Amino acid sequence: MAGLLDGMRVLDLSIWRPMPQATQMLADLGAEVLKVEPPGGDPMRSYPEIFASVARGKRSIVLDLKTPTGHTRAHELATRADVVCEAWRPGVATRLGLDYEAVSAGNPSVIYCSLSGYGQDGPLRSSPGHDVNFQAIAGALEPRGPGGPDVPRLPVADLEGGSVCAFLIAAAWARRARTGEGERIDVAMADAVSWWVGTRSGTAQVETSERALGSPGYGVFRTRDGGWIALGVLSEQRLWDAICRALDLGALEGLSFTALVPRTQEVNATIAAAIATLDRVEALERLTAAGAPASPVLTPEEAVDHPQFVERDFHLDTPVGRVAALPARLDLGGRVASVALPSIDEHPGGFSD
Repeated sequence: MAGLLDGMRVLDLSIWRPMPQATQMLADLGAEVLKVEPPGGDPMRSYPEIFASVARGKRSIVLDLKTPTGHTRAHELATRADVVCEAWRPGVATRLGLDYEAVSAGNPSVIYCSLSGYGQDGPLRSSPGHDVNFQAIAGALEPRGPGGPDVPRLPVADLEGGSVCAFLIAAAWARRARTGEGERIDVAMADAVSWWVGTRSGTAQVETSERALGSPGYGVFRTRDGGWIALGVLSEQRLWDAICRALDLGALEGLSFTALVPRTQEVNATIAAAIATLDRVEALERLTAAGAPASPVLTPEEAVDHPQFVERDFHLDTPVGRVAALPARLDLGGRVASVALPSIDEHPGGFSD
């Protein structure tokens, strides 16, 4: 049986989970997905169950994109692809010579999709981070109850970011079938979460008596002025060392993730104590300057006015207030939905002619 996307060829340059989640959805619908892995393979292979969930039915090729041979081969494959996907931090694709401009020069009708934490523009475009950071800034970790915000177990930003990519790729594919035009798609995981959260806090509360242990350096921490910040480091040594430099945790700097995990409770208590001596603005300034993956824990109302979302023109004013727009930027398709709200049975004829 042919899938809905039978005939679509996808070159997936990404690793880990968010974009592979997107291309898995395409593969499940019939697309042929060629997965480009770095020497040694996708790090997600260390998590077999998750890897199986985002690599089923795909083809695999190993390329070192930092070498002339790997770079040339990637370009050759890109000219044969209908879709090219990447999930590097903004600017990396350009350094590798595999950005949209370079790829579309040899494949003008390509659908090129980028997925990143904060998007290809905005003041945080180059900031590091993980799921907890994107949820924090979008208002999803707003403190509920006396214990403060919980660290979510579900990587909502990763999964929804991938889902948005898959949807928009499919939409661009449908238009290309009619017009022959490609598309440049820019999806930010922070946008996707903000789209879910909306712009108002609401009244629902869930209070828990037990706090999740989490991972070393991954979680939410209270500042001296009663604010909260999120730190999102996993096994990246440079990000861990950046946190240590910013907070003067010299005794912990240089320790590997493997060495830190058994000491998670102790390590996070040390981080919490250091952050508790700083106001939120000062803590964020120090962590950001050091290159650490830090973000403020905002309410939905605060998120609406954050410069990151403002610069990306992410929210729309409607007759009932401000709402989140489509969580992506498209060079040609754009955000074309009207802000008008239909009245009941305004279109009894169904579809337009």
